[in-house]
Amino acid sequence: MTVPTNPHREPPAPQLLRVATYNIHKGVQGLGPTRRLEIHNLGLAVEQMDADIVCLQEVRKMNRREAEYFRRWPDVPQADFLAPEGYRAVYQTNAFTRHGEHGNALLTRWPVITHQHEDMSDHRFEQRGLLHVEVMFQGRPVHAIVVHLGLIPGSRVRQIQQLQRFIEREIPPGAPLVVAGDFNDWGSQLKRMLASYGLYEFESQDASTLTYPARLPLAQLDHVYVRGLTPLGLHVPQGRVWWRMSDHLPLIAEFRF
Repeated sequence: MTVPTNPHREPPAPQLLRVATYNIHKGVQGLGPTRRLEIHNLGLAVEQMDADIVCLQEVRKMNRREAEYFRRWPDVPQADFLAPEGYRAVYQTNAFTRHGEHGNALLTRWPVITHQHEDMSDHRFEQRGLLHVEVMFQGRPVHAIVVHLGLIPGSRVRQIQQLQRFIEREIPPGAPLVVAGDFNDWGSQLKRMLASYGLYEFESQDASTLTYPARLPLAQLDHVYVRGLTPLGLHVPQGRVWWRMSDHLPLIAEFRF
């Protein structure tokens, strides 16, 4: 039996993937006795982003000193606290400190297939890592890697080289891939390196994608690069409510399959 085709049938709607990346500065702003707890406001902010995948850096799993200082310190790790209803939180520690530990996290409204962590520390003064999470987005696997690169230029170059080796080893060549996070890079060297690996970001023509410092942005330290997806645009929320919550502004990107 032959099923007749409809020549007037609408083509399938494109699948849009919305990704956000945000360095949350451990949920606290300011120093000393004047510092303030922002984790509750950050929870509302993450919900407002309405992203399929949220990549977070400087996320605390625990901190005994801050838990004693702030009366409203959450009873659960920050990744779990920030996850909106219906989202899954995946967290891995990068750095162990005197009072606790912190690292990268990924929040997603889609099913998580697998996740893993790799140490990216380049020297003993900076503890860094990558978080790799595979999610099932509308029936298709998508790989997402959350990074927070080092402060020293040479370290960042070596970490990008390590990232490429990880991708070659762990992710199938044709699989859609998102690499997002705080790259700590004020130039274009890393962008050129990532392009040589087939990873690209939407190219904005103005200064609207600057993310750091939050109060008066001068540079885009936060990025969302992809492979196998079409970048559609970037958006950085503006206003006092945003720059009060962290020293970075969030970056929101949309992509089409």
